[in-house]
Amino acid sequence: MILCVCKNSGRIKAVKYYRFWLGIIIIIVLFTGWVVWPDNPGLHIDALGLDTDIEVRQGLDLQGGSRVLLEAVEGLATDISGDELNATRQIVERRVNGLGLTEAVVQTQGSDRILVELPGISNRELALSTIQGTGLLEFVDFSGLGVNAPREGDCILTNAQIEQISPNPTCAPAEGETERREAQPRLDGTPYTTVMTGKGLDDAQAVPAGTGFNQWVVSFTLNSEGDSIFADFTGSHINQPMAIVLDGIVISAPTIQARISGSGQITGNFTKGEAESLAIQLRYGALPVPLQVAAFDTVGPTLGEISVNKSVRAGIVGVITVLFFMVTYYRAPGVAAALALLVFAMVNFALYKLIPITLTLPAITGFLISIGTAVDGNILIFERMKEEIRAGRSLDTAIQLGFERAWSAIWTSNVSTIIIGFILLMFGRTFGASTVQGFAITLMLGLVINLFTAVIVTRTFLTTIVTFAGGYLKERPALLGA
Repeated sequence: MILCVCKNSGRIKAVKYYRFWLGIIIIIVLFTGWVVWPDNPGLHIDALGLDTDIEVRQGLDLQGGSRVLLEAVEGLATDISGDELNATRQIVERRVNGLGLTEAVVQTQGSDRILVELPGISNRELALSTIQGTGLLEFVDFSGLGVNAPREGDCILTNAQIEQISPNPTCAPAEGETERREAQPRLDGTPYTTVMTGKGLDDAQAVPAGTGFNQWVVSFTLNSEGDSIFADFTGSHINQPMAIVLDGIVISAPTIQARISGSGQITGNFTKGEAESLAIQLRYGALPVPLQVAAFDTVGPTLGEISVNKSVRAGIVGVITVLFFMVTYYRAPGVAAALALLVFAMVNFALYKLIPITLTLPAITGFLISIGTAVDGNILIFERMKEEIRAGRSLDTAIQLGFERAWSAIWTSNVSTIIIGFILLMFGRTFGASTVQGFAITLMLGLVINLFTAVIVTRTFLTTIVTFAGGYLKERPALLGA
């Protein structure tokens, strides 16, 4: 009698334990269901400072776009520190975000390269010029040069370029040419004097010129330091030219008409796109390292649409097939596994949107493989259960031993595959192989989630089924797949 009481007491504790987990799982399902809802409004709570959109981030092969590999200008690669490369990456990322490409990927590659993925980009040339340009804006003293003053489009050498870029800086090729141009000093061989760089600017915006000829200018405001420098120089050089130079190229050389302070405009016969590109470069600062394009790749949106349709269809068919097999072959345990698999899928998709993870075809493949791994774990558990039932164990004992004895195999297989995924993640940090990263990330994430769903979620659902229909199942072992 005492043994019976102890046994019932242990069963009651187990039921309470799994009721607790059932409540946790229901909360997880409700939250992830809200996250994966197609028209999710996002998190916008002013009091908490939350302003986040929750949406699927599509990669190049799904959405179409461009992938560009930038590298340090030849001759500078060996002199770049890790901090300089990371600072350059951050500025490139801010410039890309300034273009409105919130789903872009910017990451370092090796010791002197930066990989930029631009999904859905419509103006390739504008994007390239925006992210590649060094963005070193200079106001250069042209006073006293007369007819020897450089013209618009000329590549000149300034002291700021020597200090911030290289002792021998170069400029972008002239129109119709392919070779970068060597910066030219004054006739006496000395560099031109930089009055102020873009560091003196507080903000820059592209605005219409107001001429009626579809011309744009860049309107800028000065910070306190820049205002002091600019006001002093313009006040003492009235009726003298001052050049506006970007990345070593003379944009314009207007004559100073009066003392300028607070704000000003940069003119240069800009189109709207060119003015916006320049404004973005000025807002987010000059690149510490000059960059050039090492490789370029384009993916068409038509291929992306076809890929999405086929991937979604394959995923749906695969999941339905697996669910049908589990329910048909394992009956009641299969129902628990099917419910756990749905929770597994919801948690995965929710994390894809929350982290967020850029979905590519390899990333979707990694998710589908992780589904197979999740099913493998359930199969190991259920086969162990069947062995215990056939050996004459009670249903409760068979469930307990099935999960306990399958755990080591599930843990070992998942961890070993996670290690392989980590190796793929490391090797995926090269141009052309970066899509492997998506596969590795979704695969590893799925395996980690599987360690939770295969044991806790499946067991909770199975225990709940046994709690309500245990007597019925004991009389019909076939419903347990035994």
